[in-house]
Amino acid sequence: MSGYGSFVIPVTGSSSDDDDIDDIDSLPSSPSDVLSETDSESDAQREWEESLEQLQLMLTMVIVPFAGKFLGRKFAYWSWARYMEWAHNVEIRWTNKTAFAAAGAVEAAATL
Repeated sequence: MSGYGSFVIPVTGSSSDDDDIDDIDSLPSSPSDVLSETDSESDAQREWEESLEQLQLMLTMVIVPFAGKFLGRKFAYWSWARYMEWAHNVEIRWTNKTAFAAAGAVEAAATL
């Protein structure tokens, strides 16, 4: 007997055994190709999940609080203006809406 790879094949003098050896040689030696594909897929899946986790953290830690603070301030100013007009007959006008919006964004970002 002689060792061949991971198989032990008896060596005999008949030609039918030589055909069997050729058949065994044509088979893949190991499923390493399949394992490497699943490893790369699992690596890609792991990287995808890490990217999603980073996006989720970005949303929950930065974007949602900023948007909530900005929209909350806008709503507070709007509701205050409506209350002042209703309760005290005072007309509230925003003279420069772009400056007002920019100041609100700066104020919202300043304390984050």
